[in-house]
Amino acid sequence: MAGYGQILSVQQELLAARQEDSVPNTILVVEHHPVITLGARKSENKLRVDEAALRAKGIEIITIGRGGGTTAHNPGQLVIYPIVKLKSLKIDVTEFVRQIEQLGLELLSQLGVTADRKKGLPGLWVGDDKIASVGVQIKKWVTMHGIAINIQNDLSIFDSIVPCGLDGVTMTSAARLTGRQYDMNMIHQAAAQLCLNFFSEEP
Repeated sequence: MAGYGQILSVQQELLAARQEDSVPNTILVVEHHPVITLGARKSENKLRVDEAALRAKGIEIITIGRGGGTTAHNPGQLVIYPIVKLKSLKIDVTEFVRQIEQLGLELLSQLGVTADRKKGLPGLWVGDDKIASVGVQIKKWVTMHGIAINIQNDLSIFDSIVPCGLDGVTMTSAARLTGRQYDMNMIHQAAAQLCLNFFSEEP
């Protein structure tokens, strides 16, 4: 479990190092303490609860530079941050986002959940409910931020926001859909293996 600010600092350090080719492509697989993040599109940052009330509940609020609007992280949600140089993978931004989503689809499939994409709406969906959010930032062809997948987190945190600025969206999780509890350590390992499959550098 990690504080959001701590992981954000690590991402920024890795981003600078990857831009200079002093580190290889690196993937962070984490869970966060409760936090609401506000994205670069201010029109999509919508809170339903006063910021002071959220902080009183122990929920951090942080503005960051990734795409998309408001989202939330808390324990039991798996977050994957690829710090990769797109040229090393020989892909463009659109393909990178599709690969992040595909990684999430494959991980959820291993957990017994069939999710899908929705045209024009980044992230992953099960019917009309959203199970994963995607937001990326790219600087000098190196990525940061990534995908957050709801495994068995407390979904009530999303009651305080309009997820990704989309009114009427209900968030769901693997646990809600399957009725199962998961070993998060095993899920971290499965995600790490998928990351190796998707983001190993081209020779």
